Amino acid sequence: MGDRIHITLGCTVCKNKNYHYARGKKKEFKIELNKFCRACGKNTPHKEVKS
Repeated sequence: MGDRIHITLGCTVCKNKNYHYARGKKKEFKIELNKFCRACGKNTPHKEVKS
């Protein structure tokens, strides 16, 4: 019950690992969110990467 895994979100433009996120284990797809990247200085898509 409550199986959660912790993942890291990385910027798709500059490849910096900026955010940590928790999601359920049963998801079959990788998360992609628009987040602010400090290195780029703007909102960019962030994808789930290996931590």
